[in-house]
Amino acid sequence: MHAQQQPLEGPPGQAGGRSRRAGSGSQVIALILFLGASALVAALGGLATANHVNGWYATADKAPWSPPNWVFGPVWTVLYTAMAVAAWLVWRSHAEGPRTPNKRTALTAYGVQLGLNLLWTPVFFALYPALGTPALWIAFVIIVALAVAVAVTVVLFGPISRTAGLLMLPYLSWIVFAASLNLWAALHN
Repeated sequence: MHAQQQPLEGPPGQAGGRSRRAGSGSQVIALILFLGASALVAALGGLATANHVNGWYATADKAPWSPPNWVFGPVWTVLYTAMAVAAWLVWRSHAEGPRTPNKRTALTAYGVQLGLNLLWTPVFFALYPALGTPALWIAFVIIVALAVAVAVTVVLFGPISRTAGLLMLPYLSWIVFAASLNLWAALHN
């Protein structure tokens, strides 16, 4: 017994009607692109931290609740992957309705938060040796803006794809946690 394939656009047999299977190649390519964008941001962030985690940051006054450095890599790997999958789910969604946000707006919010994510790491880690404490305060402003951008992304993703919105929540939680670490660093270094 086979389930009948439902069209994504238009009725079956008419121009514009296509099955989910027909777009699977573009689906995979899109997922790879979203994962690639996350990997690029992660790699660039890694370059910005490489010389500083064992440099000034190793001797910095850190928050008592700061986890060991080895925790950050695995956590960020999971978060970047979840973010990419969330964006892909929104991109591929066919949800429409008066209360459903525009996918382009939602993905633009995603892009803004990804850009802020990319900006925070070099400001926090690489600018500190040159600027000192002001670099940590600039980074704090950026991470607060990042938290707002991620919250907006969650709100826009949720109605389009509930799973996408839920996949972004651990990231939002981690950003708020990281902001608390950033604030402590700015106040005590």
